[in-house]
Amino acid sequence: MYVIEDKGGAIALMLVSLLFLGTWPAVLTLLEQRGRLPQHTYLDYSITNFLAAVFIALTFGQIGDGKPDMPNFITQLGQDNWSSILFAMVGGVVLSLGNLSTQYAWAFVGLSVTEVITASITVVIGTTMNYFLDDRINKAEILFPGVGCFLIAVFLGSFVHSSNAADNRKKLSSSNYKSKASFIAEQELSQDITSKDQRNDMEAGIPSGSNSDVQVEKAKAGTAEFLIELENRRSIKVFGSKTFLGLSIVFFAGICFSLFSPAFNLATNDQWHTLKEGVPHLVVYTAFFYFSASCFILAIALNISFLYRPVLGLPKSSFTAYLNDWRGRKWAFLAGVLCGFGNGFQFMGGQAAGYAAADAVQALPLVSTFWGILLFGEYRRSSRKTYVLLVSMLFMFVVAVAILMASSGHRKTSKS
Repeated sequence: MYVIEDKGGAIALMLVSLLFLGTWPAVLTLLEQRGRLPQHTYLDYSITNFLAAVFIALTFGQIGDGKPDMPNFITQLGQDNWSSILFAMVGGVVLSLGNLSTQYAWAFVGLSVTEVITASITVVIGTTMNYFLDDRINKAEILFPGVGCFLIAVFLGSFVHSSNAADNRKKLSSSNYKSKASFIAEQELSQDITSKDQRNDMEAGIPSGSNSDVQVEKAKAGTAEFLIELENRRSIKVFGSKTFLGLSIVFFAGICFSLFSPAFNLATNDQWHTLKEGVPHLVVYTAFFYFSASCFILAIALNISFLYRPVLGLPKSSFTAYLNDWRGRKWAFLAGVLCGFGNGFQFMGGQAAGYAAADAVQALPLVSTFWGILLFGEYRRSSRKTYVLLVSMLFMFVVAVAILMASSGHRKTSKS
């Protein structure tokens, strides 16, 4: 079994994890903005996300000979460690709920703000819990100022979203918007007449709104025309929705995310002494396998249900339509791989340097914001106030991640 024992190796894994975990949300957001149903995308994502965990367990978890207190992955599958397995599976459940929620939050609040707020809540709550669970191996005088920076970023993220929403309303109140809106209203009336054919298109694997791909490319990012064409094209319609709805989804996701790392910590280190005497702790690879299995099972169950009983005004679909929908499937598969390896590397680094320090990967909004601006034109042609808030938010993240990594400790090898 491959074990990370030095602080440098742990930090290297955290940085790779940061890149992966900051990129996969951008891939799913891109698919939603191109009209693919979130239920279809998330089912694809869930498959490769679980396969990534299986790959990590069968490779890193099986390299070399195991030890009595650190058995290899397959050896540990037959041991009596169900209490720890349940903690790992609880972590997978809350992560699955959080990831599923953010899929819808990205449409309402935007990729950058969603990632900032959820990550900050995760650090404020989750890192504090991990600090005490890890027997305070991280330096409190460094760790908690970093947590404070993340807390400030939560408020800045909310202000950025409110300011940007106000900018968009101002753009959409222009005369050009009104004429364009009239044109779109005529389009929607025409679509209503042929609505019966849309269900047949879904069964054939053709997402609703897929015929508007060329229009969005022509509009300049940040203009009223761009916002309107994007709304007409995307799968989740957000015009007219209340800010409170989007932020509520974001805060729910953040609370879910804040619990998965402490649950995983309990699964691998048994701080509550639930294992029988002589039974070794779950190694990180075994815990990650069960963690991902529960995440996968819940995601499949919920998204198949959402195919037939969609939320937030999405059109109905079916499992047949999902199987036939190959548009963007390879990108959804890629997102699952990135998230799977990102989570795996985070846990491997956390087992070595402390899970509180590993929460530094929650600075993933730095990566997500880059993709949001580059790919989706977020904050283009916004007001000076929005830009000042955005820069302030990102600055707090840079400071917070540096402080959090500086608090890294070294876990003493436990004896069972």
